[in-house]
Amino acid sequence: MTLVTIVVPAYNAEATLAETLDSLLKQTFPEFEILVIDDGSSDGTAALAQSYDDPRIRLIRQQNRGLAGARNRGIAEANGRYIGFCDADDLWRPGKLAAHIAHLRGNTLVGASFSGSELIDEAGDSLRLYQRPRLSDISAAHMFRRNPFGNGSTPVFRRAALDEIASYSDSLGRMVWFDESFRQSEDIECWLRFMLTTNWRVEGVPGALTLYRVTPGGLSAATGRQYVSWDRMVEKLTPLSPEFFARHTPAARAYQLRYLARRSISARDGAMALSLLRQSLAASRRPLWEEPLKTAVTWGAALGLRLMRMPSAIQRT
Repeated sequence: MTLVTIVVPAYNAEATLAETLDSLLKQTFPEFEILVIDDGSSDGTAALAQSYDDPRIRLIRQQNRGLAGARNRGIAEANGRYIGFCDADDLWRPGKLAAHIAHLRGNTLVGASFSGSELIDEAGDSLRLYQRPRLSDISAAHMFRRNPFGNGSTPVFRRAALDEIASYSDSLGRMVWFDESFRQSEDIECWLRFMLTTNWRVEGVPGALTLYRVTPGGLSAATGRQYVSWDRMVEKLTPLSPEFFARHTPAARAYQLRYLARRSISARDGAMALSLLRQSLAASRRPLWEEPLKTAVTWGAALGLRLMRMPSAIQRT
């Protein structure tokens, strides 16, 4: 049995998939397979995956089911006792898999191991920005508010732990782990459901072991859809623990709105960022006193962008 399966969802990923696969093949931990799930691509994604003469890479093609559906297919086809995820535009540092397997082997109560991330641009160059999450004492409330995974290319799960949240989908006629009705917020829906319904611990390992690619196109336009999807995630999961959501949703909403404001800043949309920050403040002041510096910097960046876009006559008054 293969020890580790790395699931790579790929949709029209011809431009970045080779760099992703090359980074995975350079892992210092040797016992793994890579499942490239071609999710209905119309470009050369499948041909590129097939061009690799390496028995560790397996290509699986399917009609488009979205990111959640591609991950579900990968888990269903996986042979590994551990399952990691790497999107087809992200990269892993060579020692990432070894660090997670050592962590999971040495901590039998940990069901998911994750790392921090370094942000890269479309060309693969460092933006000198980092996601440095809390690595221990991860509660469901912290996952809800701050999502320490940061992105979908950081976690490595025990298969046994992941299977505890599997369910049979009557509409799909198959087992699912990620909810395929979500095209956004599918990550946090899965991670939070895992935290609320299992007894497995979630912990991180030091270092920015994932390189997370940030593409500016469409960031601002997607914020509204992402917020609606986040709200639907809360509505879906609330019956699992009504008291938990009643207590923690205001602060989590404030953090989510601040996150979307930062995405709007990346898209150079100061007006949208300010609107989202005002909504964040109205939802809860917790980010203000828990993370005053990050919140203040976000406000400053949003105000700076807004002033830059004002007509010069208005700026002089």
